[in-house]
Amino acid sequence: MIRALLLAASIGLPSVAEAQVAQTNLRYDEDWSQLRGTPDRRADWWARLKDRPLDEDGRFTLTLGAEARVCYEGFADNLWGTPPAPDDGYLWLRVMPLADLHAGPARIFVQGIGGYARGVGAGAGPADETGLDLLQGFADIQLPIGDRASLTLRAGRELIALGSERLVGLRYGPNIPQPFDGVRLMLERGNSRIEAFHGKPMAVQSGNFDDRRSPTKQLDGFYVTTPMATGVKVDLYALRYSAAAARYAGMIARERRQTYGVRLFGTHAALGWNWEAMLQRGRFGSQSIKAWSIATETSYAFADTPLKPRLRLRANAASGDNDPKDDRLGTFNALFPKGKYFGELTPIGPRNILNLHPSIDVDLGRGLTAELAVIAYWRFSRGDGIYDVPGQLIRAAGQGASRHIGNQVELSANWQASTILSVSASASLFRAGDFLRQTGPARPIRMVGTEILFRF
Repeated sequence: MIRALLLAASIGLPSVAEAQVAQTNLRYDEDWSQLRGTPDRRADWWARLKDRPLDEDGRFTLTLGAEARVCYEGFADNLWGTPPAPDDGYLWLRVMPLADLHAGPARIFVQGIGGYARGVGAGAGPADETGLDLLQGFADIQLPIGDRASLTLRAGRELIALGSERLVGLRYGPNIPQPFDGVRLMLERGNSRIEAFHGKPMAVQSGNFDDRRSPTKQLDGFYVTTPMATGVKVDLYALRYSAAAARYAGMIARERRQTYGVRLFGTHAALGWNWEAMLQRGRFGSQSIKAWSIATETSYAFADTPLKPRLRLRANAASGDNDPKDDRLGTFNALFPKGKYFGELTPIGPRNILNLHPSIDVDLGRGLTAELAVIAYWRFSRGDGIYDVPGQLIRAAGQGASRHIGNQVELSANWQASTILSVSASASLFRAGDFLRQTGPARPIRMVGTEILFRF
């Protein structure tokens, strides 16, 4: 299979026109109509599958595409040596074909998935395996409003990424993304966008065509993006989440949680920033919810120096609970965040946490880039434990008095071999801090990962 992918890369080198269309994880956002009339668009076999006219007037068009990914992850002392499978190595296999049919203002988008995991020692979960299933399938209609605005109504199953995916993301890094069943209304005018949505997350099962919308969870929201000044944009949003059987500190109850947030992002010359503040209120059983999070990313790029290094600092804080026996829950809920939240090795999720994450990435030329990152983690509240990215408690507070969870170093590299083929590799080490040593196994986690991605 690897030989076939490399062969495809060798015959799929990018042309000038094709480079103008960025392929994204949200495949339905790719606009291949801009290549109409481009003389060299037929240079590559896969480009001939994009925006194919089905009638003489070109009102009916069809775009075909696919993604195939092979990913290996190997661990020594995963979760610091906690059973059942601290030493583990497994293979993720994923294929996602798509078809995008446009008929004037109307559209139908369908994307299937075949997702399999081989060798997961603790057993494959919903982020590992789904068999054959429908990943996305929706219809929408886009209506113009004047010269600069449009209104889009969409219904069906889709992947949703809000902002930086700190609260609602694709879960693209693991093997199986997280789709939603629901409706979205999107109003766009110039560079501003307003959207409202209602959806239920899909409960992923391991059999063929057995994924169903969750009967217990629901997400509704209102999200606005608008420019403030040249190079500066702001997001404002309100989300409402409900779960019939949420779990915190061993208690199970109904959760109703509202999240209000603001995100400021943009660039000025070599400086870039992406700062976000989130406030949560609601109820968990008889407890009131009072939680919050602040997440920042600031970067500076040296574009005119050799290797074009970029320095980046991420700093995050998310509240935790002080006392599980009182009438208030302070643990932040990251809802449906992106996978691989803090890096390729991400044993800890953004709940009850403080962390600093400096990194440097460089451009080595010929499509090869590399990044070195160092991360330090602390608990925000001594009365609360630590959680994984999906929100499960993985180490209770117990008798742990220390805030320091541990430190991580990670080296990763990516080779964009061609427009349609990339290869990446990473090596990570997580050394336990005092809190982990005080509460259970505390061996260093070692991880290596490799990935081959073929996408057109």
